Parts: sequence; C-alpha cells; structure tokens
Amino acid sequence: MKFFKTRIFLTIILFLAISLPASMAQGNRDFMRETGKINVVVGVILLIFLGIIGYLVRLERKLTKLEHQIKDDKNEWTN
Repeated sequence: MKFFKTRIFLTIILFLAISLPASMAQGNRDFMRETGKINVVVGVILLIFLGIIGYLVRLERKLTKLEHQIKDDKNEWTN
C-alpha cells in the first residue's frame, strides 16, 4: 500500500512540474519564433534524441553479444 501512495505522490509532482512551466510561459509563446531561436532548440532536441537512440542501439548490440557468449559458455560446460 505504501508503494501505491508513493507512486501517486510522484505522479502528482510530475504533472505539476510539467504544467507549471507551461502555464508561466503563456505570454512568451512566440518569443522563440520571433527571435529565430526555435530552429536551434529543435536542433538540440534532435541531437539529444539521436544520441539516446544511438546509445540504446549500441547497448542492445553489447547485450546480444554477451547473451551469445553466455549461451556458448553453457554449451561448453554441458558437453
């Protein structure tokens, strides 16, 4: 029961953390477009996203390689 209370509490905090900056920025909605910085923001977000995707692909390859090594080691011990 304590786990669920903690989870609900963290969910409420997450929603507040997401909604608070959005409600504060209502007046400056087009500021980034007016100053031409929106392209920089989109570029940085794209680079971060591509970096995360690249990291996950690399990690998946390493895990697959380790799984094959473990499988081969088990086969050596059973033979």
